[in-house]
Amino acid sequence: MKKIFSKIDGQLLHIVHRVSDFSLDSREDLVDAENFLQQSTIPLEEGTTFKAHKHLFKDVDFEKYIAQESWVVIKGKVRCHFYDTDNSLIEEIDLDVGDCSITLLGGHTYTGLENETLVREFKTGPYHGQKMDKKFI
Repeated sequence: MKKIFSKIDGQLLHIVHRVSDFSLDSREDLVDAENFLQQSTIPLEEGTTFKAHKHLFKDVDFEKYIAQESWVVIKGKVRCHFYDTDNSLIEEIDLDVGDCSITLLGGHTYTGLENETLVREFKTGPYHGQKMDKKFI
């Protein structure tokens, strides 16, 4: 797993987790609990299960939140362009099938490197439209 930190203030901005980073031994939490977007890897052997459950609505203890986003490559290949909090390009990394990126802070964009590339995007909500959610670099 690669963690990319701000050159401005040392904050964790981006995480890249590759298929080859998976542990077959135990669950691994990729993102610290104080972030809005949570992501873990969970190895499952045949027949492995856990108690069925649902998640509860709860009161939150923060006044502001930021959309955090993750992409998982399903087919093809993408190049991630990661930006620092001052909008400067900090790193470019290619992702293959099964690899994922997580953006907690800073900016990002992606470039498809093969035709018919497919990705899944996950991000925190609720979404109140582009004007409230993002600022272009």
